[in-house]
Amino acid sequence: MGIFFAKKKSQSRVTEQDKAVLQLKQTRDKIKQYQRRIEVTLEKERLLAKKLIQNGQKDRALLLLRKKKFQEQILSKTDGQLENLERMVHDLEFAQVEIRVVDGLKTGNEALKKLHDILSIDEIEKVMDETREGVEKQKELNDVLSGTLTEEDETEVEAELDALLAAEIEEAVPEIPEDVTLPEVPTDLPERRKERTKEKMQEAVAVEAILWIFVKVTNILWLFNSSILNTVPGSSNADADKE
Repeated sequence: MGIFFAKKKSQSRVTEQDKAVLQLKQTRDKIKQYQRRIEVTLEKERLLAKKLIQNGQKDRALLLLRKKKFQEQILSKTDGQLENLERMVHDLEFAQVEIRVVDGLKTGNEALKKLHDILSIDEIEKVMDETREGVEKQKELNDVLSGTLTEEDETEVEAELDALLAAEIEEAVPEIPEDVTLPEVPTDLPERRKERTKEKMQEAVAVEAILWIFVKVTNILWLFNSSILNTVPGSSNADADKE
């Protein structure tokens, strides 16, 4: 029973190219380890040959140096093999990148084809025509509702608007009493003194006008308050009691 209900193993994503790259990298690492061992051996043999020469054993030193030379040649060959392995790993990895790029392009082309099937040229032209007709119809409705004005009508409308604005500004400006007269500036003063005197006179007139407006407003408020007190029930009786 366990066989039938066992979960299926997930499909491995490791490709043959991945395995090849892994194997090449393992071989590269082994070659590097071999090179390090040879380098250590060469250093030991160099020191040993130096010691043999010091002890007068030139024949053994010569034999050891020949062995050292042979190992150096092997080390040089491993450098070439290591370079080939590095190039092969690079080529395989780059080929995998190219495969992914091609797969991405295929997916993009399929998506574009589906979009082209959904939005055909005829369908797009139909939508554009309907949109254009809707805009033109809306423009016609606006012309009918608003009415078309001639250039002369537009000029008259603008003139009427300017007149209304001017009237509004005149109403907003407070009136200055006509009986206020400005004192005359003496003509025998120098020009500078004339200007200063005129400015002072204008300031005095402005203050007088403001005081006049303030008195008027105060009188209006007093009359307004008096009328309110007279209309309140019992206010006259209260005044009488106070007296």
